[in-house]
Amino acid sequence: MPSDIEIAQAATLDEISTIAARLGIPAEAVEPYGHYKAKINLNWLAAQPENPDAHLILVTAMSPTPAGEGKTTTSVGLGDGLAALGKRTMICLREPSLGPVFGMKGGAAGGGNAQIVPMEDINLHFTGDFHAIGLAHNLLAALIDNHIHHGNALGIDLRRITWKRVMDMNDRALRDVVIGLGGPGNGYPREDGFDITVASEIMAIFCLAESLDDLKERIGRIVIGYTRERHPITAQQLNAAGAMTVLLKDAFQPNLVQSLEHTPAFVHGGPFANIAHGCNSVIATKSALKLADYVVTEAGFGADLGAEKFLDIKCRKSGLWPSAAVIVATIRAIKHHGGVAATHLAQEDLGALQKGLVNLERHVRNVNEVYGIPCVVSINRFSSDTDAEVDLVRDHISGLGVDVVTATHWADGGAGTRDLAERVIALCAEPRRGTFVYADEDGLLAKVIAVAKRVYGATEVTADSKVRGQIADLQAAGYGNFPVCIAKTQYSFSTDPGLLGAPSNHSINIREVRLAAGAEFVVMVCGDIMTMPGLPKVPSSERIDLVGGKVTGLF
Repeated sequence: MPSDIEIAQAATLDEISTIAARLGIPAEAVEPYGHYKAKINLNWLAAQPENPDAHLILVTAMSPTPAGEGKTTTSVGLGDGLAALGKRTMICLREPSLGPVFGMKGGAAGGGNAQIVPMEDINLHFTGDFHAIGLAHNLLAALIDNHIHHGNALGIDLRRITWKRVMDMNDRALRDVVIGLGGPGNGYPREDGFDITVASEIMAIFCLAESLDDLKERIGRIVIGYTRERHPITAQQLNAAGAMTVLLKDAFQPNLVQSLEHTPAFVHGGPFANIAHGCNSVIATKSALKLADYVVTEAGFGADLGAEKFLDIKCRKSGLWPSAAVIVATIRAIKHHGGVAATHLAQEDLGALQKGLVNLERHVRNVNEVYGIPCVVSINRFSSDTDAEVDLVRDHISGLGVDVVTATHWADGGAGTRDLAERVIALCAEPRRGTFVYADEDGLLAKVIAVAKRVYGATEVTADSKVRGQIADLQAAGYGNFPVCIAKTQYSFSTDPGLLGAPSNHSINIREVRLAAGAEFVVMVCGDIMTMPGLPKVPSSERIDLVGGKVTGLF
């Protein structure tokens, strides 16, 4: 079987104007970036009528493992499967970050015969959105230090600046730095640091804003630090919001591309699924729901992180709600949660499979019972999976009142998700219902406790006196109605990445609190999660090359 990039490079793509025309988008609303990708005009999108018959389908997954689950691949395959059944369909995904592309993943545009294309462009610089977001973020950082250098009229306390710099690459050496060295002409020395661009509050705002005016207003509300008297200083006080919005105005237009089977896709925005809400932009999702009857979107990592934030943050703020959810699993990943070593995952092991099913079961219960969303489990089938293993999963999960279907989209494209697509259509026909995990009026700490107990299976939430004081201060300052964004490891329901399965009676410790006043949520940093990842011992970049004018090594 050819590699992902070889399949993508061999594909025949439709001109992006053709894809746009199928959606009813006129030529004057299409801003091409080459032949196969384009920005779509915001004014035209805003003028389109709502589609009351449209259905939003959320693709999420069990807890990630090194064995892989294939959530993006399933999202693309399901979109193609729905289109093959004659349904007006769009796919809505995040843009990949260059950090993971050159670090762990090597690419994030699907795989096999279920990819979005042009795969190389999407995985690399694409339409420059992330560069614009990074520049807007770093402009604010530069304005902060410039303001201090020229007299500090706002009285910013150098010890209480919370706005770091960003870059879209994994670089652990930049997590904590000292800037302003070299004498008076270079400003005042102070501690600083870098986050990865996808962890920027600008990225979170970009993906939650519903118009350019909304974007600018949210940017103005960003709290960049405090005075000695602990009064917050905002981006608006630095007169930064207008210029930052100018840098973002073109990027804010959704990016239109296609799948290998020519299903239209918006790929727009990419917030970190730990430190932010981990899903594509609201503007792209709502636009897709105007243009199609079925919109397939995904949320980052497992359902405890991505789906929880998608629902409790994105849907709460935007008024969106999915008609159905797909929970992606693999036999290999379930066995990993059952204790099987990576070298033995291809071997049948019904005992380990039974043991590992607790992880998938908890995700199913959370989606179906805690949130009240009808769901189906999709097994992304590998050639090593045995019928006995698939039957065991189906029998176990069916006891929860949820169907299990197998999908072979990696090899067969949309034809491999026909059963999944038919089941999703049936679920979308059921009455819509659903609830959040907590109410807006609940206190910030109460919101964390609700997620920890109802979604993670924890028994308590702990925090030292300093963190509890910060939470109380934010509550008193009027931020208590914000949703909480819990940043923790994606590999476990707990804060310990090595604790697999479905751990219960564990504790969630909040080590740090971050206010995202523009994005309108409060980040609760738990465990050892990093907002600037490092590269692994053998990064994916070592396999990426240009050979004979062709990119190789992306997958």
